[in-house]
Amino acid sequence: MAKIKLTKNEQKAQKDALKMYERYLPTLTLKKQQLQSEIRTIDEKAKSVRAEKQALEEDFQKWISVFGEKEAFKPGMVTVKNIKKGWGNIAGVKIPIYEGADFGRGDYDLYSTPLWIDMAADRMEKELELDLEAEVLDEQVRLLSQELRTTTQRVNLFEKVKIPETKRNIKKIGVFLGDEQVAAVVRSKISKKKLQAASEQEEELDETPKAKGKGAKK
Repeated sequence: MAKIKLTKNEQKAQKDALKMYERYLPTLTLKKQQLQSEIRTIDEKAKSVRAEKQALEEDFQKWISVFGEKEAFKPGMVTVKNIKKGWGNIAGVKIPIYEGADFGRGDYDLYSTPLWIDMAADRMEKELELDLEAEVLDEQVRLLSQELRTTTQRVNLFEKVKIPETKRNIKKIGVFLGDEQVAAVVRSKISKKKLQAASEQEEELDETPKAKGKGAKK
């Protein structure tokens, strides 16, 4: 802890700092709670999207097996050409938002491939789209988690370090200034007594010659 000056100016500076910490702490705490809530919500949504994709993939495999021509469909027949993203804001954090994707179809001979290939490609697009959406949700969680770590550090800094430290400083300065004030009062009283004693002594000295003069007349 840095050494503080035991002065009234420093006391005011410490009190101003305490007001600032106590003003910002509730805002930071609220932001922390909001980030925690949003991260849980988005994480659950990502799990739901992946579960949907898993179910679709399992259904897709069963669907293809019915035709007995699994080797006819190759994953390369569907490609991602462009991912569409927008931007949102949560608790001051800029996050990407999935808005869809453009897909391309590989070249294949319409006469030599089974008729169900086009339907299989549609299903594959849906799977890829769910994958892309989950990835964007993961990125949202990553960005919000990063901000949550920073916000939590600030909350802990204010709550556990700055506010208690500032209160101790204010108390320390207050005790010192109080002692100084008491000492000043004591010094003032001692000085006053000394002045009064000196004044009384001067008065006694002034009266002594008069007393001697009266004695001589008699």
